[in-house]
Amino acid sequence: MGIAKLLLLSLMSVLYCVSTGKAEYLKYKDPKQPLGTRIKDLMKRMTLAEKIGQMTQVEHKIATAEDMKKYFIGSLLSGGGSVPRPMATSKDWVDMINEFQKASLSTRLGIPMIYGIDAIHGNNNVYNATIFPHNIGLGATRDPDLVKRIGAATALEVRATGIQYTFAPTIAVCRDPRWGRCYESYSEDPKIVEEMTEIIPGLQGEIPANHKKGVPYVAGKDKIAACAKHFVGDGGTVNGIDENNTIISEHGLLSIHMPAYRDAIIKGVSSVMVSYSSWNGEKMHANHPLITGYLKNTLKFRGFVISDSGGIDRITTPADSNYTYSVQAAINAGIDMVMVPYMFKEFIGNLTALVSKGVIPLGRIDDAVSRILRVKFVLGLFENPMADFSFTAELGKKEHRELAREAVRKSLVLLKNGKSNGNPFLPLPKKAPKILVAGSHADNLGYQCGGWTIEWQRLGGDITVGTTILDAIKSTIDPSTKVVYSENPDIDFMKDNKFPYAIIVVGEPPYAEFAGDNLNNLTLLDPLPSTIQTICGVTQCAVIIVSGRPLAIAPYIPAMDALVAAWLPGSEGQGVADVLFGDYGFTGKLSRTWFKSVDQLPMTIGDKNYDPLFPFGFGLTTEPKQARPISAADISRKRNYWFFTIFLALLLHRY
Repeated sequence: MGIAKLLLLSLMSVLYCVSTGKAEYLKYKDPKQPLGTRIKDLMKRMTLAEKIGQMTQVEHKIATAEDMKKYFIGSLLSGGGSVPRPMATSKDWVDMINEFQKASLSTRLGIPMIYGIDAIHGNNNVYNATIFPHNIGLGATRDPDLVKRIGAATALEVRATGIQYTFAPTIAVCRDPRWGRCYESYSEDPKIVEEMTEIIPGLQGEIPANHKKGVPYVAGKDKIAACAKHFVGDGGTVNGIDENNTIISEHGLLSIHMPAYRDAIIKGVSSVMVSYSSWNGEKMHANHPLITGYLKNTLKFRGFVISDSGGIDRITTPADSNYTYSVQAAINAGIDMVMVPYMFKEFIGNLTALVSKGVIPLGRIDDAVSRILRVKFVLGLFENPMADFSFTAELGKKEHRELAREAVRKSLVLLKNGKSNGNPFLPLPKKAPKILVAGSHADNLGYQCGGWTIEWQRLGGDITVGTTILDAIKSTIDPSTKVVYSENPDIDFMKDNKFPYAIIVVGEPPYAEFAGDNLNNLTLLDPLPSTIQTICGVTQCAVIIVSGRPLAIAPYIPAMDALVAAWLPGSEGQGVADVLFGDYGFTGKLSRTWFKSVDQLPMTIGDKNYDPLFPFGFGLTTEPKQARPISAADISRKRNYWFFTIFLALLLHRY
């Protein structure tokens, strides 16, 4: 009987230890352990299926909680326009993401998933988010600190939706404005693009002193993981054709397109996305010397390398013609996480078979997974995997909109001011009997935000919360001034109304990626040229161009009294009116060359036959209007007025 009791007590003790976790100490779950120790401890516990799951990123629209558990999916994403529901709130996003996260945590090892989104000018997929100017405008500010502050605000608005990872910044050096992604580039000058990598410590936090080079760093729950893209040379393709071939020497590639990646890595960027494009005929998604040789070995990048959406499919021509080979080439080249985003079962099956056959070494899988886990540990996902509602008030908040308004003001480039020297037309007077506001882009929030806003491709109208340029003008001018809006007035309307001046807002319709390649030879679409000529032929006019790049406007400039490049200003159109009417001065400088004719393209600063309409760095300046100081005579008049008013009131009261 005593022996039986002893055995029973021993069994109960074993069961207690197992149930309380005392049977085995899990180092990877201990935040006090060194980062390398946690990674190694978790890696040794993982099966091949669990490792390959970590390398797989799936579009949330096709993933289920069961998929997360069955395939050990390591990452989800929202592509352009992929939302929980139209006009989804912060709560909708957090609830959706947490449902997927619960599924990930319920797996054997409980590895949290990481969720990514294209927050490239604010959290732009999300309704009511602050939409900042696109990068081309930010490059015109020449203000890295401003860009850093925008990164910090964007991180908070991304966290407001429960997301921990953004596919930004784009650090392409756009060398040809015919490229449909040129507005995602800060400049044609690699030095300006390098300076603007300050957005990374804004998104992720400032790296500590003596931080090891190449190791990702994310400061806390109010920061997110960043992704430098698209590696490398995407802005230098032939004729600016998206996903095309960049023909350039190794020296040219390293001196023009690579420097910003070096800076991004020094600043602790978490991931790098590979470009769809090719370098001298070799697809970047299969380029081992650049991905593994240069990025990982030479630059010592320790974060993870991610493919672009469906990027490995495009390794072959036509796409998907040999998917097994594409998987093999991409993973062996050094890609760690694959943005599938739909064919995830096929990807997992192919990669599993290739590893089992020894075509892809297990060591390559281990390298990829350790890099992904490093970012997840650095993000604090193992300690705080679930999103909460502590950041929901950050979405579209007033302080962020004021920051966006500041960015708009600083991004505006004044290209012409008056038809004769010494007689400037801007800033405009706020008081007039009536003024005309015209043009396709004056009262269209979607147009002024551009592509990658709420949806991936073009959208116009009231797509989110913001202030159109027309509304901004109405709120800025004197209350006694009547604002007349007519998108495309005819000559009779103009002659009948006799406006003292007009503001014309025109530009490109929104587009993204290849849909914007060489759009109508970079000209203003009809009827915009006639709108300018009709109005400017009758009255004084200021023309504002809303576009993702310079346009062919040389024939129309003589008729204009003022010309402003506003780029794609985003949701806060008030920043345009702030400068137009002189509350602030114009300070922006061209971040790229403004050509005379598309026949000159590609043309960048430093070219032998450089003959631009407006050169790189050009930008006229104005001083803000100062309120007239109150003189002694003013004070005396006011004092006499009040004395008389009080005397009259007393007199009336007495009688």
